[in-house]
Amino acid sequence: MAERNRPGDAGDPADDEVFDDEVVDDDATDDDEPVGRGGTAVAERSARPKKETRRTGIFGRIGGFFREVVSELRKVIWPTRKELLTYTTIVIIFVAVMTTIVGFLDLGLGKAILWAFGG
Repeated sequence: MAERNRPGDAGDPADDEVFDDEVVDDDATDDDEPVGRGGTAVAERSARPKKETRRTGIFGRIGGFFREVVSELRKVIWPTRKELLTYTTIVIIFVAVMTTIVGFLDLGLGKAILWAFGG
């Protein structure tokens, strides 16, 4: 099976193993990773740039909220008039059917309770 290196792979190709056409790097450390500090899952605080926080008053935050709402609403894919009428009709029919079913169940169970308790 042929070995291949992806751009950016570090180390000697002889140190790599191939599993299902995928190159796996067996090097314990890379040159760009820090050595000697245990785990590297947490980045150092000084390495991250600080996010600028803009302090605004209550009105600035409310205005920002509404700007974000408008920006999210622009991303929504609105239904066409035909789709809207179709969906509305389906919902009304579904609610009518479910109301009829619940009504008949209520009527039947009410009669059954009255018959069981001799009312």
